[in-house]
Amino acid sequence: MVSVTPTARNIEITAEGLQEDLARLEMQKQALERELAAVTAHLGSVQRALGALQALMPGAAPSSAAHRPVAADAEVPVASAPAPIADPAEERDASRATADRAESDTDGVRTYGKLTEQILAYFAQAGDVDVRARDVAAALGRATDSGSINAIRSTLDRLVGSSRVRRVGRGLYRAAKP
Repeated sequence: MVSVTPTARNIEITAEGLQEDLARLEMQKQALERELAAVTAHLGSVQRALGALQALMPGAAPSSAAHRPVAADAEVPVASAPAPIADPAEERDASRATADRAESDTDGVRTYGKLTEQILAYFAQAGDVDVRARDVAAALGRATDSGSINAIRSTLDRLVGSSRVRRVGRGLYRAAKP
């Protein structure tokens, strides 16, 4: 039988703790990268919309560089944070999602994205029930990390704005009455 010294045991305990921390931090990093990608995509769409609206205003010129439209794949500087190293598969998925959102009919009318259609179908089935964004994400089989839930929440908020879904309380949504 091998005798383990207290120092060796402390090293083992510390190493186990660090391995657990490493796994937790890697998962947190992935979630934050997905959330950043969602925020970056939303920022780009808001800036493009603002630029289009400013172009329609008579005699209005963009007041600053902050209001210029940016490409969806443009990098957004983050103050005092290093840029994350993105997984190529995640980059493909993000650019595919951006392309899906930018699709339009032949008339130039914007079509709804896949997520919007899934959410509307869910509410058609759910009926007169109050649900949270987390519930919608789970029902659609999507991840329930903060980035995915924020994407659902953003879509729900857009649907509320177009009166296709109702907000019935803080964080609660219900299908709009026909």
